Amino acid sequence: MTNAPMTSHRALRLGSITVDPPVVLAPMAGVTNRAFRNLCRRFGGALLVGEMVNARGLVEGSKRSFELAAFDADESTRSLQLYGTDPQTIGEAVKIVADRGADHVDLNFGCPVRKVTRHGGGAAVPARPRLLAAIVAAAVKAGEPFGVPITIKMRMGIDDERMTFLTAGRAAADEGAAWVALHSRTAEQYYSGQARWDGIAELVAALPHTPVLGNGDIWSAADALRMQAETGCAGVVVGRGCLGRPWFFGDLQAAYAGLDRPAPPTVGQVATLIVDHANMLAEHQSPFHAILAIRKHIGWYFTGYPVGGAARRRLVESATIDELIERLAELDGAITLPDQEVDRPRGNSRGPHSITLPYGWLSADADSPPEHEDADMALSGG
Repeated sequence: MTNAPMTSHRALRLGSITVDPPVVLAPMAGVTNRAFRNLCRRFGGALLVGEMVNARGLVEGSKRSFELAAFDADESTRSLQLYGTDPQTIGEAVKIVADRGADHVDLNFGCPVRKVTRHGGGAAVPARPRLLAAIVAAAVKAGEPFGVPITIKMRMGIDDERMTFLTAGRAAADEGAAWVALHSRTAEQYYSGQARWDGIAELVAALPHTPVLGNGDIWSAADALRMQAETGCAGVVVGRGCLGRPWFFGDLQAAYAGLDRPAPPTVGQVATLIVDHANMLAEHQSPFHAILAIRKHIGWYFTGYPVGGAARRRLVESATIDELIERLAELDGAITLPDQEVDRPRGNSRGPHSITLPYGWLSADADSPPEHEDADMALSGG
């Protein structure tokens, strides 16, 4: 398999950070932790963003929040995403993570999950552009003394009748966001239907002086190149396309360099990755929680591989890492991934679903944070 060569591309600049190729791992709750980022680093260059961290949890000293914000010693670029709805809290959280060595902070304005939006967080924030602007401004101000750039990730809007991405993108750019990343679906779409790349192109045109990154339906390296060619975006954000496929970053690196695509791993090589993944999870949490955490990844790892349902069930039912290793060893390690399955979509495809917002959230003159003190305590990934 070969990629059509890309004759040239521009590296992304993020303060003092160079992102080359211009590829970003999307923050995903329960996925982009230290273990998964370690695996992705083995295969290619990208900015690897850690899973979303609750800003208020950091400010209040939550052990769990600090665990999510931790990095491995060999992570040369330390990137994470913060969630919050109060500008002051966000600013304090940026100072905390910057002081602890973070190099980059992304702000979550795209999470469509009900327990987040009903408190005014995630994808609800762009519906109040002055609030979004205040949050970005507080984050930028807090990050400046540390040289930590601030970016945002958002969706196109609440639904087709309430598009927010152009106004929100301009507000973020005006307040100093280093780039704006757009998942080209609405919150109502969730992960259903097709991503609307024309929205990315529209945002690129609206923000001539701020880089725009595109996200949505990048299942192959060719998709990444095509998104940039069709929309003019400065880079791509990869989410579900890398689930159970950390080697995807090798595909992307080769594509941007105009090189032949690496062969997908055999079942035996995938099994080795799963074991490494499980063992690294166990380094940061108990072996019991590690074996629970790896279960959801197993299905993703073997997406498209002709591994029978019974074998998959046995793997998922493994009670310990040692048992998982034994059952992986029972598979035929020489099995390869069929060509037609190489870029098969994976991950969540649920939706559409209705979006729940706080009462009066869409009032024309509303620009304040949510009234409820528990708003920032909702957690999810976007």
